[in-house]
Amino acid sequence: MNPQRIVVVGAGHVGLYAALRLSRKLSRRKAEIVVIDPQPHMTYQPFLPEAAAGNIEPRHSVVPLRRELKKCRVIVGEVTKVEHARKTVTVQPIEGPATEMEYDHIIVAPGSVSRTLPIPGLSERGIGFKTIGEAIYLRNHIMDQLDVAAVTPDPEIRKAALSFVFVGGGFAGVEAMAEMEDVVRDALKYYPELDQKEVKFVLVEASNRILPEVGAKMGAYAARQLAKRGISIRLETFLKSCVDGNIELSDGDKFRAETVVWTAGVKPSPMLDLTDLPRGPKGHVNCLPTLQVVDNDGKVLDGAWSAGDCAQVPDLTNPGGWCSPSAQHAVRQAKVLADNIKSVILGGEPKEYRHKYVGSVAGLGLYKGVAHVYGIKVRGLPAWFMHRSYHMSRIPSFNRKVRVVADWTLAFVLRRETIALGQLHHPREEFLEVTPPVRKPEERETVGAGTR
Repeated sequence: MNPQRIVVVGAGHVGLYAALRLSRKLSRRKAEIVVIDPQPHMTYQPFLPEAAAGNIEPRHSVVPLRRELKKCRVIVGEVTKVEHARKTVTVQPIEGPATEMEYDHIIVAPGSVSRTLPIPGLSERGIGFKTIGEAIYLRNHIMDQLDVAAVTPDPEIRKAALSFVFVGGGFAGVEAMAEMEDVVRDALKYYPELDQKEVKFVLVEASNRILPEVGAKMGAYAARQLAKRGISIRLETFLKSCVDGNIELSDGDKFRAETVVWTAGVKPSPMLDLTDLPRGPKGHVNCLPTLQVVDNDGKVLDGAWSAGDCAQVPDLTNPGGWCSPSAQHAVRQAKVLADNIKSVILGGEPKEYRHKYVGSVAGLGLYKGVAHVYGIKVRGLPAWFMHRSYHMSRIPSFNRKVRVVADWTLAFVLRRETIALGQLHHPREEFLEVTPPVRKPEERETVGAGTR
C-alpha cells in the first residue's frame, strides 16, 4: 500500500508540533508528511517581546523547519487554494509556477493575523507585533526615536519622538510595552541630553482591565506596577486617529507620537478564504473536539483537520464555550491531532481534545511578572522566573533551549545592548547612492535621437 500523504498548511505551534509528532509516530512507509509555509522557520511568538528588548538573539526565537522536521518534506511557499472536495492543495513556491498536490489528510493551521480596525492613519503609522521582523523593526524604530529626540532643536519633534503608544492590553501589548519601557529606561543612561520624565508610554485598552488571562486581581496588580513606572493606562478607551502621528483617543486626549504599536487582538488567517472548508461566524474553521473539520450539519469531512488560532474547537471543560486562541491550547491540540491522524490511518478511532486551562504567566519586563496558575497567584521575581521557565520548556528543539538560556545568562552578566541596526530595513540604499543606473542601449539611442 502506498504511503498516505499528510499535508500540513502552516508551520506555527500546531503545524510544527503536529508534523514533528507524526514524523516520529509514523514510518515513511505509512505516511509522507508535507509541510507548507511562507517562511522557512516557526516563530515562537511568546519570545517576541524579549527578542525586541534584546534579551534574546532574534534568530534564537525562531525554529528552522528543515533542521527540526528532518523526516518531512518542507515547501517554502504559499497555499493559494484548498479544494477538499477533490482533496487537492495548490501551492505557489517562492519561484516558478504554482503546482497542485493531492493529499489523503490535510491539517489546516495557518494561524492568525492582527485584527485591525479602519482607523485613520493606522495603516501608515501602525506597527504590528506578530512576526520576528516586526519585533526587530520595533526595537530599531524606538532606538532611532531616541537619537532623533537627542539632537533635534524642535521641542515638538522631541516630544513626539519620546511618546510611545501601544494599543491592546492583552499578553502581546502589555509584555511588549513593558519590555520596551525597560529598554528605553536603560538606554537613557547613554543619552545625557534626555530625561526619563520626558518619556511617555501610553497603553490603550478598550475593556475595563488589562491581562484578563491572569485574572482580575493579578491584572490590577500589573496595572499598578506599570503605573509606578510612569506608564499611562487608558482603560475603556479607543484609538480614534493617528494621522501623521497626531494621536486622538476616545477619552478626548490628543498628542503627537511617532510610535504606534497595534496588538489589539487577532483574527483567523485570510488564507482560509482560499479554501472550501466550512467556517464559523467569525471565520474560524468548524471543528469537533476530535479536531476533525465538520460541515454545518455536523458531518465529518474525511481527511480534514484543524486546530489552533484559526479553528473553532469546543471546550469540553467549559460546555458551550470554545478553546481560547492561546499557545497553551495549540501545543496540546497538536499532540491530540497527530495521534488522531495516526489512529485513523492505522484503522482506529480519534479521541476528543480535553484540556482545562490551568492559568497564565506574563512578563512585565526584566525581573518583573505576574502569574495565576492552578489557582495560585504569584507576582514579581518568582512570577517572572515562572514565565521564563515555562516558555523555555515549550520552545521546540534542544538547540534553541540551550541558545535561549545562554542569551539570558549573558544578559544577566553583561549590560543590555542599546544599538539600533536600522540599515537592516533598507540595506541597499547606500550602495544605490554610489551606483548610478546604466541605461540600456535602446534607451541611450532614444535619448541621443531626441537631442539632435
